[in-house]
Order: sequence, then structure tokens, then C-alpha cells
Amino acid sequence: MKKTVTRLADGRELIYYDSRDDAVRDAVDHRPLGPVATTSEIRRDPLLGDAVAIASHRQGRTYHPPADECPLCPSGDGRLSEIPADGYEVAVFENRFPSLAGDAGRCEVVCFTSDHDASFADLTEERAALVLAAWTDRTAELAGLPQVEQVFPFENRGAEIGVTLGHPHGQIYAYPFVTPRTALMLRSAEEHRARTGGNLFDEIVGRERADGTRVVLEGEHWVAFVPYAAHWPYETHLYPKRRVPDMRDLDDAARTEFPQMYLELLKRFDRLFGEGEPPTPYVAAWHQAPFRAAGRLDFALHLELFTVRRTSGKLKFLAGSESGMSVFINDVPPEAAAERLREVASE
Repeated sequence: MKKTVTRLADGRELIYYDSRDDAVRDAVDHRPLGPVATTSEIRRDPLLGDAVAIASHRQGRTYHPPADECPLCPSGDGRLSEIPADGYEVAVFENRFPSLAGDAGRCEVVCFTSDHDASFADLTEERAALVLAAWTDRTAELAGLPQVEQVFPFENRGAEIGVTLGHPHGQIYAYPFVTPRTALMLRSAEEHRARTGGNLFDEIVGRERADGTRVVLEGEHWVAFVPYAAHWPYETHLYPKRRVPDMRDLDDAARTEFPQMYLELLKRFDRLFGEGEPPTPYVAAWHQAPFRAAGRLDFALHLELFTVRRTSGKLKFLAGSESGMSVFINDVPPEAAAERLREVASE
């Protein structure tokens, strides 16, 4: 992998990731951009103890532009975008409209391909491996920032999720705190260790593999299953079989197998609801251990993939119980979801 670091016209960092060592990325951003002005601040809720990012500058962010004005496509034909090059493999840059900035963290955009009409599932295994390498590199770089406690790579796909740019891309949030979801997992793991002496993540993965009814896909180094208490209609967790706290500790064997496993999962998600259905909207969320939290080495890196579509033409809305009390109600039994995801396997 070749990494090329440059700057956009307003000073934001742009990084190209290429599979070839002889790739040249010397295009210059000629847009007349002023410095990025953000108003991001973190406020603590005194009742719940969690954090809320207040970022009013995001009201003016780019919203559903036509394809010929996409800011994530390569520059060319007189149109200047966030990517000055006329083509790229994987590109990462600081978000122009970040939710987190400065002492409040950092937000980056990860472009998986220059092809506007593709999706992650359309990538080759080689390109998916390059994306994993980029995620890993960004995790390592952001871990070195003194204000960053946790790095969260994720992808939102589909208008139903709230995506405002159709180009295949994801994001990375570098939080200046441990997120509430991660704090809960760390607490559960700590309580389990104190009670049993074992690792909670290892026991969950071992139990799912032994039971088998919710296992969707299993390779030599990764396993994917629908969790016993899935929150979403179709939700799959993908774990490396050798527990590691974050991407930096994945070995070569796990890195090699990851693309075929993940691409197959995404293709199955797109087949869930039958022919003629629009692409399945989803969230793909990487859970990584915070860098300085107690219990970090007990944490297990894993990917959570879920869709808000519960059946053909119908969405799962977070209404009173979910939004008001954080108590999820799932209409699809996890065992039935797993069976369906096995049914739509590639031939």
C-alpha cells in the first residue's frame, strides 16, 4: 500500500491510499476556499451522563447534490471536488462539516472508490482489503492525537438511513470520550470477568458457534452471526476468531480473509427482500476498544451490520419505546433472520 498525504485548499488533510507503489498523486486543489469554521462543542447530559455534540455549522452542509456535482467524485472536466485527482482508489479527508473538531475530536470521510454508482458490495476483494488497510492506518494515526479516546469507522448506506451523499463512502469519528455504547460493553465485560474469570466476548462468540442456529457465515478466521438479543430486524455481528482490541492487532491471515467474508455479507443483505427491491439501507459500524480505558485488552474488535428495513417496503422506526426508553422491540426473531441470511448465500 502507498500512502500519499496532501492538503486541500482550505488546509484540511487529504490522504490517498493506493495498491501500487508507483502511484503518483500530485494534483493540487485550486478551489477558492476559505478556512473551515466550526462551532462544535461537547455538552454533558447531567441526568444520563452521556455526551451530545452541538454542531450548528452542519446545517449548511451539502445535501443530495446531483451526480454531476458530487463532491466525492474525482475532479475533472472543469468541475472541482473534494478530491483534486482525476481518479483514485481510496481517499480519506477531513470533513468540511465535522460533528467533532479541535479539542472535541475529529471527523474524516472515507471514499471507497471513485465510481459514483458503485457500492461497497461492488468492490473487488483487493479494493476491500485496501479500505481495511486505510481504516487501520487512520486508527493508528488518530490514536496519536492527545484529545482522541476512541476511533469509530462506519458506513451509512441509503436515503432511509439519512445519507445525504450517494457516492459510496463512510466516515471515521475520533471521539474525545468513550462512547456510551462502548462504556456499557466494557462494564458488562468487567462484571463478567469478576463473576466468572472469563472473557465475555470470547464466551459470546463461542456460544454462538456451538449453537449454530444464528451463525450466518463462518470462515477460518472470522465468524458472522445474528446476536441472541438482536435489536434490529436484520443485524449481523462479524468477529475475528482471534480476539483483538482494535484493527491494528489483526494478523495477516485475518486481513486476507476479511474482504471475502464482508463482501459476501453485504451481497446477502442486498438479496434479503427479493428481486426488484431497491438496495438495502444499512449501517456498518466498527466497534474498537478505547485507547486508554481500563479493560481495553478484554474488548473484542467487531463489526455490526444492520438494516432499518424490516420487510419489503417497510422500515423499522424508533418510536416511543426505543427512542423514549432505549428498549428495542424486534419484529423478526434472530433465528429467522439468520436463516434468511443463509438462504440468500451466493451460489
